[in-house]
Amino acid sequence: MNELDQEKNVKTTTQRRGGEAVRLTELGLGTAQFGNLYREATDDDVRQAFEAAWEAGVRYFDTAPHYGLGLSERRLGELLSEHDRSEFTISTKVGKLLVPNPSGEDSQDDQGFAVPAVVKRQWDFSAEGVTRSLESSLDRLGLDRVDIVYVHDPDDFGDQVVAEAIPALVELRDRGVVGAIGTGMNQSALPARFVRETDIDLVMLAGRFSLLDQGALDDLLPAALARGVGIVAAGAYNSGVLATDRPPRDAKYDYDTVPPEIVERAWAIADVCERHGVTLPEAAVAFPRRHPAVVSTVLGMRNGAQAEENIRRFAVDVPDALWTDLEERSLIRPLPTGSPVAPTSAGRLS
Repeated sequence: MNELDQEKNVKTTTQRRGGEAVRLTELGLGTAQFGNLYREATDDDVRQAFEAAWEAGVRYFDTAPHYGLGLSERRLGELLSEHDRSEFTISTKVGKLLVPNPSGEDSQDDQGFAVPAVVKRQWDFSAEGVTRSLESSLDRLGLDRVDIVYVHDPDDFGDQVVAEAIPALVELRDRGVVGAIGTGMNQSALPARFVRETDIDLVMLAGRFSLLDQGALDDLLPAALARGVGIVAAGAYNSGVLATDRPPRDAKYDYDTVPPEIVERAWAIADVCERHGVTLPEAAVAFPRRHPAVVSTVLGMRNGAQAEENIRRFAVDVPDALWTDLEERSLIRPLPTGSPVAPTSAGRLS
């Protein structure tokens, strides 16, 4: 029996604030790669990734219209159609409507996905736009409801999101159309504002609480704890620089080539990890779970091999002494005094 056979059924947490109780497995499957992020993934690749995650007990799946101009939603919906609707939790996103692009048939998407540009993204954080986006997502997914809806990357639309998008989602939640609402972003300041000023349940935070960036400790994480808002940690590998034991100088960091000072810091962290018998990616996956506001960690998985490796990494028992050593070397920031620290060991798998 291999390690995957021994470590079944990722534990489930429950998030409840403004709406119904939403169940999240502590490891979730992010499906940007199902939309051909950076390069093509075959249907067989995607199926193997999904099935490996499902077999390990993952029951939380995240997607978005942005991912492959709807391809991720279509592929995920087909795979989920083979399972009872009560067995899984799914989230998608609003704010980037897909509209026809008649001139794009002979060109590729220009935002990182290897797909034809037959449609294009259109920003729309109005109440009507939220409804249209969700209806279109349900059609692509082949579902009559989703459990969680996030407002997607509204960096330049904060006021409109507070005034229109989130109130529209609150109404949908109050009517029982969706179970929970939130925002998904690559920054922490604006989500912190949403937590303070609105009635959201969750924030999907990409890359701002990781081994290389703890900026969310200054604003979002304390606000989330104070308001009972759950954090779904995404971007644990910071776009790839933390995905290998010793990242190359041309690795990706925040969707771009990693700056020299960042890769050198990653190497320094890797040196400390090795002294504690842990790899850099194993530490990267474990790190977000240290904070008590984090209710799930979402990892992208392109194929079966990636899925199995991410599941294995999630199960690794990371010693507390590693975090202490990294803090003493000023390679990570300490958590605020008195903050309860969630366990990051394989004990979170059952």
